Amino acid sequence: MIVQEVTIKNNAGLHTRPAAAVVKLASKFKSDFFIEMEGSSINAKSIIGVMSLAAPKGSRMLLRLEGEDEVEAARQLIDFFEQGFGEA
Repeated sequence: MIVQEVTIKNNAGLHTRPAAAVVKLASKFKSDFFIEMEGSSINAKSIIGVMSLAAPKGSRMLLRLEGEDEVEAARQLIDFFEQGFGEA
């Protein structure tokens, strides 16, 4: 299992476009992917789950990945968050 804390860096936060992009990227991998924020844990392969976070800029969350391709999934997903979803 890989667990990594990330911070939302783009000005608009985790809105519709980046939420959809997170789900699309996560769905390429077999590993389970969950996002934990403020006591809640959501399946990050669910657009409804990701959008329900309503995470503004500066929000900190834990990304938790587990499965056969977790290393590559973590690398790509953490990088995507760190780059501000291409909006920062």
